[in-house]
Amino acid sequence: MSQEEHNPNKSIAGWMIIGVWLLVFGLLTLFFQDYLSRERNPNQRVDSAINTSGIREVVLKRNRFGHYNVTGKINGHTVEFMLDTGATQIAIPAKVANRIGLKRMFETEVHTANGRAKAYGTKLNSVSIGDIKLNNLRAMITPGMGGDIGLLGMSFLKHIEFTQRGDVLTLRQYPRL
Repeated sequence: MSQEEHNPNKSIAGWMIIGVWLLVFGLLTLFFQDYLSRERNPNQRVDSAINTSGIREVVLKRNRFGHYNVTGKINGHTVEFMLDTGATQIAIPAKVANRIGLKRMFETEVHTANGRAKAYGTKLNSVSIGDIKLNNLRAMITPGMGGDIGLLGMSFLKHIEFTQRGDVLTLRQYPRL
């Protein structure tokens, strides 16, 4: 056996090279996950303001797929939504509902773009997007809805004004008179 075959320094150097490559791949994975997350939801932090008339305004950017995704809150818990004017109510995937502790109040059937599906009615104490906040809203927990993005439907959107210009959607909540 040659001295080269038993050199412990070569073995340590080999493990160090493997470690460096694992670190590089790990950092690249984190970078691209963050990049893809921002591509899907460019509104993780929203531009929000309250003007002197008390009008609450939130400005959203459209994602590269043509949708408006936004990070908001349900009962104080962070949730990602896709705005959906075709959804009658707020639809929450079962995975998200379980994570934030929503109660299933009654079972019902809903009509979706993919056909009929089972859902459970629930009540939300609060839903907020930036400075816009609504209380006591009805919603549906939808077990058949995959992923962890909820649909912000008309049970929320009917209470606010929204205007789209180009790739920007502006939401406005007027003070109650």
